[in-house]
Amino acid sequence: MSRDLRVADFVRDEVSRILQRDMRDPRVGSFVNVNDVKVSKDLSYADIYVSSLQGNDAKAQAELVAVLNRAAGFFRTELAKRHTMRTTPKPRFHYDELVERGPRLEQLIGQAITQDQQRAEPKGEEPSQQQGEK
Repeated sequence: MSRDLRVADFVRDEVSRILQRDMRDPRVGSFVNVNDVKVSKDLSYADIYVSSLQGNDAKAQAELVAVLNRAAGFFRTELAKRHTMRTTPKPRFHYDELVERGPRLEQLIGQAITQDQQRAEPKGEEPSQQQGEK
């Protein structure tokens, strides 16, 4: 496993712990999930993708990301206390919309599969009649 992946895993785990235990801002709430972390090759930045059960609309999502980005210094300081690396990546928070879009994508895929199966069936005859004629 490459170093940037190990650092990304470390940052994901520690930011999750910081959000659960140390973050005292009421605007963040208690239902924030860290979905993914991507660290730059030079380990200077960590793009952190979060989602929240309380982020129902775009305004709430934007506010959550703004609050977390303003607290980036706090997160970086806490991360620096918990590792022995020379530098600590600067956190940049983004809202991960994949969690909300996932069920909709699954529904669309299911519809496409059903339509393909309907097109593949011959018209006028049922599949059980075709097997009996052979």
